[in-house]
Amino acid sequence: MTYQETIDYLFTRLPMFSRIGADAIKKDLTNIKILCEQLGNPFSKFKSVHVAGTNGKGSVSHMLAAIFQTSGYKTGLYTSPHLKDFRERIKVDGKMVCKEFVVDFVEKIKPFIEEISPSFFEITVAMAFEYFALEKIDIAIIEVGLGGRLDSTNIITPELSVITNIGLDHTNVLGETLEKIAFEKGGIIKQNIPVVIGEVLPQTKDLFEEMAIEKKAPIFFASEIRQVTEWKWGKNELITEVATTHKTDRQLYHLDLTGLYQTKNLLTVLETVSQLQHKGWTIEDSIIKKSLQHVKKLTGLHGRWEIIHNYPLIVMDVAHNEDGVKELVKQIEITDHTNLHVVLGIVKDKEVDSILKLFPDSAEYYFTHAHIPRALDSETLKQKASRFP
Repeated sequence: MTYQETIDYLFTRLPMFSRIGADAIKKDLTNIKILCEQLGNPFSKFKSVHVAGTNGKGSVSHMLAAIFQTSGYKTGLYTSPHLKDFRERIKVDGKMVCKEFVVDFVEKIKPFIEEISPSFFEITVAMAFEYFALEKIDIAIIEVGLGGRLDSTNIITPELSVITNIGLDHTNVLGETLEKIAFEKGGIIKQNIPVVIGEVLPQTKDLFEEMAIEKKAPIFFASEIRQVTEWKWGKNELITEVATTHKTDRQLYHLDLTGLYQTKNLLTVLETVSQLQHKGWTIEDSIIKKSLQHVKKLTGLHGRWEIIHNYPLIVMDVAHNEDGVKELVKQIEITDHTNLHVVLGIVKDKEVDSILKLFPDSAEYYFTHAHIPRALDSETLKQKASRFP
């Protein structure tokens, strides 16, 4: 097959969450274990950091990848979903997986696809692990697809586990309470492996501590160790001052990811790197600062308060659940603007009413939908939005 024929095969032959939703999920790790066994368990051939969470895990993963790359480590990065190009999901040192590898991998694995009918996500996880092993990387930053406990990525034994935060999203799959969702995300906590928790919630802190104690996993709450004391924007950067508990000096960080919500992700990243330094990874503080100024350039991250035009100001953001939209609306409120126009599309399995009621009243809205079965029809979306004055 050509590359395009290979991609078409993957998209049409395999159940894909971004197209059809929860029906694409295989709620156990059987298939991914079978696939990886056939490949010689490639995930055992490199070190990794495992990142879960409701929001922020993509940004945190890309920040960490940028830091490792700049520190001189050959760095794999696995994230999902992709925005434009399938190969965005699998990168080494910021470069997307080559088309030839994708074609060859699918050709090799095709008999097992026909035999066990894995999901699209299961195949992409196996593909990433195989590519990282082939490239002989030093470390991979592995972003969880959905949840954690039963996510296909959860067959790795990482250097460190990271849970950015807990919010209500994918409740039809993960559960309808923060506690149930935290239990699923906490499934990435491994025996004797440290875990960093980003934001602390009263409803979930005790649960995470209990899970960590059970696994004898040292646990660190990033937002209790560091605090953002000041921030400002300047020259297309978010300049953030951070104070660390029991330290008198404060550190300044210049982020090219300028959404104010990145201050939360920054604290998670800094604690993650601190713990990795304790484990022997050579990461200089000066390198951390340098990396955070160039995350987009180093890793190709898009869609996080991404300014694509200045006059008029046009911004794209992938916020897709209640907590994410709350942060987006906060950002809009503190950004100078006169006439606000919002182009909006939502998928059917989101809490549509909870999301819509958060958007500003004084704006012009344009409703759209992606050409996938999972998308909510734009006319239906418009009707639902009309209930919120």
